[in-house]
Amino acid sequence: MYWTEFLTLAIAHLFAVASPGPDFAIVVRQCVTKGTRTGLWTSFGVGSGILLHVAYSILGVAVFLSQSPVLFEAMRLIAAGYLVYLGLRSIRVSFLPHTIRFERSNSCRLEARQAFIQGFITNGLNPKATLFFLALFTVVISAETPLVIQMIYGIYLALATFTWFALLSMVLGQSAVREFILKAGKWVERGMGIVLILIAIQIGISF
Repeated sequence: MYWTEFLTLAIAHLFAVASPGPDFAIVVRQCVTKGTRTGLWTSFGVGSGILLHVAYSILGVAVFLSQSPVLFEAMRLIAAGYLVYLGLRSIRVSFLPHTIRFERSNSCRLEARQAFIQGFITNGLNPKATLFFLALFTVVISAETPLVIQMIYGIYLALATFTWFALLSMVLGQSAVREFILKAGKWVERGMGIVLILIAIQIGISF
């Protein structure tokens, strides 16, 4: 019984995590502009954010959030605002002189804690993730599934998410790949900034 449930959950999660979204955009930006190490810590933050969604889904908080327009609206606006902030900052950096921009992307790497927090906040505040996990824990996962099994599901989802983005970071964070992408310089920063802002707008108008 649980294997069928798990496979359904795993397949749904695979499609969700592989689709472009806030997590994908922030991890790509971090590992391309700051390197593999920063990308990995950001990926760890994203994976940890999954545990937050799992925790409140198990506790039933997700249902409360979805039924409380004010709280859900507040979370949605905070998430959109945070992504706009990251996007505008990325665009602002693109207008710095080339030497300063190069130093920022190669020498001034984000601290592990900062990268982790950015990944965690990006995932944790994503309202689409809230609805996705609400659907998983109310439609896919039976109410009769033991709490221990649900917790195992949650750990798997967090590890699978981290693994996906960690692999992405290791590929895009390679020196040759980064050098190739960063040849575009300011256009990479501006492009990623615009992507983050567009995702924020999508979050803002899709609910």
